[in-house]
Amino acid sequence: MTDLATEPDLRAGLEAVLLVVDEPVTEMTLAQVLERPVHEIAASLRELSAEYTEAGRGFDLREVAGGWRFYTRAECASLVERFVRDGQQVRLTQAALETLAVVAYRQPVSRARVAAVRGVNSDGVMRTLVARGLVEEAGTDPESQAVLYRTSSYFLERMGLRDLAELPELAPFLPDDVETLEEQKQ
Repeated sequence: MTDLATEPDLRAGLEAVLLVVDEPVTEMTLAQVLERPVHEIAASLRELSAEYTEAGRGFDLREVAGGWRFYTRAECASLVERFVRDGQQVRLTQAALETLAVVAYRQPVSRARVAAVRGVNSDGVMRTLVARGLVEEAGTDPESQAVLYRTSSYFLERMGLRDLAELPELAPFLPDDVETLEEQKQ
């Protein structure tokens, strides 16, 4: 348990650091910066998050993509969107969403494999996803020497996931004869 006299300093320090980060920051990094044990940092982060939720603040402290970051509450999204983008929203195309799903569920995966799964050339879409930071290179295939791709930590952050294990199961969305379809493609 932390000393009550130092607790406000720790909490204020966490809030100050988290206000300036542009990507989730790990508990370990926060512990190093604030020179406190990781367990104290973790407990304080969870307490702050619960307090913000209970108070109904316009912001939220969430653990995503292996770290912590402030986010605006969903209820305030339309106001923030109006302020930041003047009502314009940049959305992914259907092709980009399909490609991103293939990468997310089959990673690491080559462009050729993505194209085979989708049934169309996906090179341009892959370049767009890489440029937006949602997909990144993950090395090369030892057999074909093809560049392999995976989703990035920014993808996890945008999706609100801690890690890939939180991706929803695909089975409920697949046709009953998926094995037959896979065999026909090969």
